[in-house]
Amino acid sequence: MTTFGHQGRLEDERMLKGAGRYAADWNLPGQAYGHFLRSDRPHATIVSVDASAALAMEGVVAVLTGEDIARAGYQSLPAASPMKGRDGGDVHRPHHPMLAQGSVRYVGEPVALVVAESAALAQDAAEAIAIEYDERPAVTDARAALAAGAPQVHASVPGNLALDFAGGDEAAADAAFARAAKVVRLTSYHTRVAGNPMEPRACIGAFDAASGNFHLYACTQGVTAIRGQTAPVFGVAPEKIRVIAEEVGGGFGGRFNTYPEYCAVLAAAKQLGRPVKWVGTRSEMFLADEQARDIVHRGEMALDENGRILGMRFDFVCNLGAYVAFTGAFVNTVNLVNVASGVYDVQAVHVRARLAFTNTVPTAAYRGAGRPVSSYAIERLVDQAAHEIGMDAAEFRRINLVRKAQFPYKIITGFEYDCGDFEGVLAKALAEADWKGFQARRAASAGRGVLRGRGIATYIEASGAGGFAPFDQAQVLWDEDARVTLRATSHSHGQGHETVFAQIVAGVLGVPMETIRLRTADPDMVLTGNPTGGSRSLLAVGSMMLLASREVVQKGLALASEELEAAASDIGFADGRYRVKGTDREVT
Repeated sequence: MTTFGHQGRLEDERMLKGAGRYAADWNLPGQAYGHFLRSDRPHATIVSVDASAALAMEGVVAVLTGEDIARAGYQSLPAASPMKGRDGGDVHRPHHPMLAQGSVRYVGEPVALVVAESAALAQDAAEAIAIEYDERPAVTDARAALAAGAPQVHASVPGNLALDFAGGDEAAADAAFARAAKVVRLTSYHTRVAGNPMEPRACIGAFDAASGNFHLYACTQGVTAIRGQTAPVFGVAPEKIRVIAEEVGGGFGGRFNTYPEYCAVLAAAKQLGRPVKWVGTRSEMFLADEQARDIVHRGEMALDENGRILGMRFDFVCNLGAYVAFTGAFVNTVNLVNVASGVYDVQAVHVRARLAFTNTVPTAAYRGAGRPVSSYAIERLVDQAAHEIGMDAAEFRRINLVRKAQFPYKIITGFEYDCGDFEGVLAKALAEADWKGFQARRAASAGRGVLRGRGIATYIEASGAGGFAPFDQAQVLWDEDARVTLRATSHSHGQGHETVFAQIVAGVLGVPMETIRLRTADPDMVLTGNPTGGSRSLLAVGSMMLLASREVVQKGLALASEELEAAASDIGFADGRYRVKGTDREVT
């Protein structure tokens, strides 16, 4: 691997010169422009939609509503449900239309799509549409949504409870609390967040009537997710959804899934027989991008008389928003439970997570996708316990850590920590921070009229694992122009895949990095695999690139053996050349 660190990133020159192409930079011949009219209230029945004034405006091509989508027979946006509730049932997944049908359930929900000859005209026409609403009671807080008598977000989901999930060992936790010398309790809140990537969402939808293929130009963390989630909406095979993307200006989890707008633009393109382009505004992204967190967690910790943790219990109430986003239920259940004991030596752990519908923007993955919520709940509870028993927060953590001699250490939820030195890491961190010298620094600050505080937390994450695809595929191809093309399903949105994967392959094949190109979102690419997310691209895709490159070398060895008329065992490979050992006979 001699190619690492010897030059700048392959992406940089293109990006610094402004030559990168984002979703809004794409244009297709004959395209029209879309603008979404969105709900301005959290919950209401749609009595009527009058688009006559908009349609009368010169240059307005069409106005699509939920009724048009229903007549066309398009289906609900899908939601993954790899988990079961405490009753053995699946998560409730009410119909999630690309344009609101019958009711609106959150501020920002798309109600109509106006298509016109210019973006400005489409926006003007949207303002001419008259919608009559019959307002209904709304609920925005997850705990309030689960309370008796709360407004119902979906008539098909009584009590607004989408899923009641549990993990860990409830009996062991109960037994630990029964013998505890002290029980510590704390309720805290993990606020709702919006990812807000630098690039607002944008897309172009096109439909090829001859082939039946949909073409979607969009910003995405991986074409396979968008393709696989969009296909069932239109009742077609995933191969019929061709997703194209180049540069993506940030993802953070919010570019993982398909969106109502993507589907609506494709539906409009099919109906009108011409491409339709939509570029969202920053304001729209705060209203319509998937958000995250918004979770109340009540934690309990059982301690013995020496401050050792005997058991922990957590009750999470998670705000799903108005609909189940594709990854919404997953991140609020499985990812909450995966590392529910953190870095601490405790086997008696039980986690309950109740997922509630509310009249808010749907929530899904964002930076850590549930795991930071779990760690936050644990660490807040740990601090509270240390405070209540009068022990130093760092010392309380130290005496409860998994010890180095205990590895490999299997946690109650099934994961295994194969190695680690948690106590050693903590000791180094405390030394670097001069933890013991804090009181002197605090006193000095107080003398200047300044308040000084400190905090400490641990974090461990199950990352780099598989995703929703059954497996990952990658390709290493030699092209006729002597260049190497790499194909993968993970898509860069700032990670530098183009450089890193080229470094890996160049180090094996012995070819210049500049001759290697990466393709992750071509319209004809139908590889199976997972998008970028969960810190998995280098581990999963990078490993596949390494293995594929080695296989290329082995296949080339057979050809070189024939060309050089020598046994394969007598041929070595280095710097892109096959050479008969001990001679100057070689072939590239």
